[in-house]
Amino acid sequence: MPRKLDLSNLRPARGSRKKPKRVGRGPGSGHGKTATRGHKGQLSRSGRKQYAGFEGGQMPLQRRVPKRGFTNLFGTEFAVVNVGALDRLTGEVTPEILVKEGLVKKLLSGVKVLGDGELTKALVVKAHRFSKSALEKIARAGGRAEVIAAPAGKA
Repeated sequence: MPRKLDLSNLRPARGSRKKPKRVGRGPGSGHGKTATRGHKGQLSRSGRKQYAGFEGGQMPLQRRVPKRGFTNLFGTEFAVVNVGALDRLTGEVTPEILVKEGLVKKLLSGVKVLGDGELTKALVVKAHRFSKSALEKIARAGGRAEVIAAPAGKA
């Protein structure tokens, strides 16, 4: 009676899988002596290294591409949200609520509220930074802006 075929006894057909090439195992293997490396040259030597990005002596892409700008290792990047986007929320607005509502993807070094758009309802907005125009618009709508401390581990 043939065995039931399932994942525990699934095997490729005999002879369908090619055995790996075993190099440097003597002349009888067909891959002895130079072990498929050919004769002479950098690629045949032991201990030879070709670093990632080596292009055979051609100027590597990493060095051909022009470099511009500057990356400040100590810079802080804030997740920004405009006052107009806050208009669809109610009550108290915190960074966690902004992430949950999809107005901010990641908190990064904190949330900064900018003044683009109009606010029609009184909100208590808690964020790490505010622009002057955002503070004015929140106050004009009868709300309150509270500055909170930076998230743990962020400057």
